[in-house]
Amino acid sequence: MRAFLYGVFLQWKLDIRSRTLLITCYLVPLLFFAMMGGIFTSVMPETRHTLIQSMTVFGVTMGALIGLPPSLVEIYRGDIKKVYQANGVPRCLGLALTNLSACIHLFIMSLMLYVAAPLVFNAKTPENPGAYFFCLAVYMAVSLGVASVIGLAVKDPAKTPMLSIAVFLPSTILSGIMFPTALLPKGLAILGRMFPAFWGYGIMTDSTCQPEKLLPLLAMFILAVFACILLLGKTDT
Repeated sequence: MRAFLYGVFLQWKLDIRSRTLLITCYLVPLLFFAMMGGIFTSVMPETRHTLIQSMTVFGVTMGALIGLPPSLVEIYRGDIKKVYQANGVPRCLGLALTNLSACIHLFIMSLMLYVAAPLVFNAKTPENPGAYFFCLAVYMAVSLGVASVIGLAVKDPAKTPMLSIAVFLPSTILSGIMFPTALLPKGLAILGRMFPAFWGYGIMTDSTCQPEKLLPLLAMFILAVFACILLLGKTDT
C-alpha cells in the first residue's frame, strides 16, 4: 500500500510539471477545435453532424500518441525507474498510473468539446450519449494501449517524438475526420484501417455502436496489452 501511494504521489508531481501533457491533451486539441471547427462548418455545413466526434478523435489521438510516450520514457528509461525500485514500487504501476492520468485528462478534454461544440458551432450532439461515451472510452483505451507500446519500446528519448508523429499523422489523415475515406486511393484506405482512429471515428459516429465494429479495436487492445507485458519485462535491459 505504501508503494502504491508513493507511486500515485510521484505521478501527481509528474503531471503538474508536464508541459507535454498540457499541450497535447488541452492546448493543441482545443486550438484545433477553435480554428478548424469554424472552417469545417463553413465550407461543409453537414460536418455539424459529426463535428464533436471528429474533433474528439483528433484530441484523443494527439493526447495519447504524442502525450503519453514521453512520460513512459521518462519513467522507464530515466532516473525515475531507480526511484520506483528503491521504494518498492511494482514495475507495472508506472504504466498503469500514467495511463489512468492520461485517460482522465483526455476525458476532461473530450467533455469540454462535447459541451462547447453545440454552443460555438451549432454542432449536433450524438443521438445516444450513453453509446457515444462508451465508444469514446473504448477508443481511448485502445489509443493509450498503442501509445504505451511506443513509450515502452523506444529506448532513446530523442526518437520518441519521431515515432509518435509517424503514427499520429496517418492516424488522423486516414481516419475520415477531415474528409471521407471514400475519396482516398484504395491502398491508403486499407492502410487507414490499421490505425485505431479509423475504427474509433466509425463507432463514435454510429448511434447504435454495433458490436462487430468493436472487434478490430478489441483485437488492437489485446495485442497492445500483450506487447506491453513483454516490453515491461525488458525495461531493465
